[in-house]
Amino acid sequence: MTLAQIVVTVVGVAAGAWVLWYFVFAPGPAVAAAARGGVQEVRITVKGGYTPDTVMVRAGKPVRLLFYRDETAEGSDRLVLEAFGIDRPLPPFETTAVDLTPTAAGEFPFRGGAAAPRGLLVVEPAADVRLVSSPHKHHG
Repeated sequence: MTLAQIVVTVVGVAAGAWVLWYFVFAPGPAVAAAARGGVQEVRITVKGGYTPDTVMVRAGKPVRLLFYRDETAEGSDRLVLEAFGIDRPLPPFETTAVDLTPTAAGEFPFRGGAAAPRGLLVVEPAADVRLVSSPHKHHG
């Protein structure tokens, strides 16, 4: 094998590894839930995976995940979030609401019908709110 053949082979393998990492294993965007009427809400598009693939919420508050399935691929026909006992069909071109209230912090993978994890629900500890008396005489 000549030096040129070795270089071309190494570059080809490296390029293939990068493409595999970028499209399959690279972490995607993370998004924090938006508060809507006391519920933490996140819209998630299902098309070739989940976007965003990492969802950030707080423990102890209701969460509504709104999955819009923008395809008909077989691997995206279900939502499985095992830690919360959720296994739901996701009809194509419809939004499916999934409601839950995480009680403990942690990372909980979710997936479609295939076994490989496709997204991550990250539950942060509940906010530590401390009420402090105001030093002003007209405030409690």
